[in-house]
Amino acid sequence: MNLRLLIPFFDPTVKDWSLTARLMRWLTFLWLAIGMFVLFSASYYHGEVEKKDGLFYFNRQIFAILISLVIFNAIVHSPLRNLLKVAQWILLGILVLLLLTVLTGMGQNTMGATRWIAIGPIQLQPSELIKPFLVLQGAKLFGRWEQHPLAARATWLGIFAIVLLAILKQPNLSTTSLCGIGLWSIAFAAGLPLRYLAGTAIGGGMVAGMSLMLHSYQRSRMLSFLNPWQDERGDGFQLVQSLLAIGSGGLWGNGFGLSQQKLDYLPIQDTDFIFSVFGEEFGLVGGVLLLIVVMSYATLGLSIANRSQDPVHRLVAVGATTFIVVQSLFNIGVAAGTLPTTGLPLPMFSYGGSSMVASLIQSALVIRVARESAAAKVIQMRR
Repeated sequence: MNLRLLIPFFDPTVKDWSLTARLMRWLTFLWLAIGMFVLFSASYYHGEVEKKDGLFYFNRQIFAILISLVIFNAIVHSPLRNLLKVAQWILLGILVLLLLTVLTGMGQNTMGATRWIAIGPIQLQPSELIKPFLVLQGAKLFGRWEQHPLAARATWLGIFAIVLLAILKQPNLSTTSLCGIGLWSIAFAAGLPLRYLAGTAIGGGMVAGMSLMLHSYQRSRMLSFLNPWQDERGDGFQLVQSLLAIGSGGLWGNGFGLSQQKLDYLPIQDTDFIFSVFGEEFGLVGGVLLLIVVMSYATLGLSIANRSQDPVHRLVAVGATTFIVVQSLFNIGVAAGTLPTTGLPLPMFSYGGSSMVASLIQSALVIRVARESAAAKVIQMRR
């Protein structure tokens, strides 16, 4: 195998790709580059105070990005039929890690949630890593729904339910909701009967309601975002600091690296609230431009899905695009105070290796769909 194919920026085959595949590739790299600059700023003070090294978190993220890019380029050069064959086994393997995280003492508890598990010196977040494989297996199941026997349908729906319940057990309502929305969007795009979709949506809403009843901190977050200033030193603290950061950015922002809220005022500024630092440093104009990038990604991803003739490939593009875009809008909405405070990272911005790997795999899947769709049209034209 040509090793240059594993280095995205030196991939000699890109010139032969379809226009949509090349556009999605460069849009992904643009998003990633912006995220790297913002993370450098958001994490520097944090690293200097906690690790005596301002570049500590940034360097670790660069390492995660390099690994993710190798996986990214391996996927854009791998036939989707091969990825779909192994997806179920990888999903089941990550599900085992997820269950070990929440049902045994192996999971690491941080801020009241058990979301990480250590494999030697490496910390993994199974609920992040499982996302692209939910996309692949969901597309495989719903794209050939009528062709699967009833037992196979029931088995995989049960496995999906176990995944969602395991993530909810952490507890992690936001990621559970995101994964549920992602699978639901794949089923909707596949044209499943409305009664199934409506029943699933109602059931998901009831489970979310039960989670809110059982976890007082989730209820507090749900209520505090309506008026965070009422308890600005308690449940509303995170959102108040986030709004202060974004508000102080004004129209043009205070400039790169000049955020004041990241100096131990804004909590978890390099993960869940990294958009707040971005808003303070680049202002309303920067926020609007970032939203344009996200919406361009959504438009291009759904356009790629629409052009695909293979129903399973189409659903892969729909699912991967939905996960990336909805998660981004959730994160931005939380930072801006339009959604209740949750713990979702901003794709390709927030610190975290598992999130980075999952995000770039999903982008690679969309690009692969674009490449195979274009190749199929060329073959069809020749025939």
